[in-house]
Amino acid sequence: MNNNVLDHNRIRQVFFIIIILLLGILLSWQLYSFLPALLGAITLYILMHGAMLYLTEKRKWRKGWTALLLMLVSFIVILLPVGLLINMLSSKVSYAIQHSSELVTALKKLVADAEMQLNMEILSDENINQLGDFIAKSLPGIVGATFNSISTIFFMYFILYFMLMNARYMEDALYEYIPLKDENVSRLGKEVNSMVASNAIGIPLIAFAQGLVGLIGYLLLGVKEPFFWFGVTCIAGMIPVVGAALAYVPLAILFFANGQNWQGITMLIFGFGIIGTIDNVLRFTLLKKLGNVHPLTTVFGVIIGLNLFGFIGLIFGPLLISLFMLLLRIYSSEFVIKQRDVNKIMEN
Repeated sequence: MNNNVLDHNRIRQVFFIIIILLLGILLSWQLYSFLPALLGAITLYILMHGAMLYLTEKRKWRKGWTALLLMLVSFIVILLPVGLLINMLSSKVSYAIQHSSELVTALKKLVADAEMQLNMEILSDENINQLGDFIAKSLPGIVGATFNSISTIFFMYFILYFMLMNARYMEDALYEYIPLKDENVSRLGKEVNSMVASNAIGIPLIAFAQGLVGLIGYLLLGVKEPFFWFGVTCIAGMIPVVGAALAYVPLAILFFANGQNWQGITMLIFGFGIIGTIDNVLRFTLLKKLGNVHPLTTVFGVIIGLNLFGFIGLIFGPLLISLFMLLLRIYSSEFVIKQRDVNKIMEN
């Protein structure tokens, strides 16, 4: 009789889980377009929930007005500068495309001179033209992917408002509904907070530092449109592996093609020696200090995140890798160690 009841309950449980999974898949499929807004809201919530709880619970501020104030501050401090930067770049996209043709011409000249000296073919004109077409087609997409649409921003703040209003309830619910020990739930929360803070603050700061140092060099070397290239350097600095080299290498090529050899050499030395060094130093110090994030986790996480989530993947790509490693450790402490204890008891 007891076995029949257990079997019946197990069937009901499995059936119920299947229904939940199917509904979850259906909802996720239909709401996938809102994923960047949700991830953006989670990012801002993690950065602001401490201030929200302090102001509402310690200082007794009203929740609604406090949430609106924090949202306004985040818009002014975070989104407004990014919006101005992207607006500047967007207005210069046609200029960048024109420069892509100049870059191709300059590259052809450099390759032709090198082939004459070495008496061998390095790159064909067809491959160089394909590079120019790729740059011209990619620039508008890069600018568009960097700044979300107005509707995404609206839904991001719409979600964020309710998250801030229910901050304490959501955090208490995590301990109730996540099927882990409380200490492991705390570890999970601390890891998420640490990673989001590290990437949401650290990566833009590193990119801005590279852009600022690059701007000084561009002004000293007489680069045309230095503030445009400052914006390009800031955005390129957030791209893994190649980074700000996407800005200063093309500039060096343009210098060489125009016969300004010392400016070109100086640009390369300044780029790889100064701008690149700032990237490496800050990535190994600032990100490590903010979230104890290994540089490899950041690099591969950003690559994965950009493919999965777009621009917001700069934050959540490394978070996925860190969460994967953390879940392995939690699984070990929750189940593997417990199973070893059971086996020892059985042996005794």
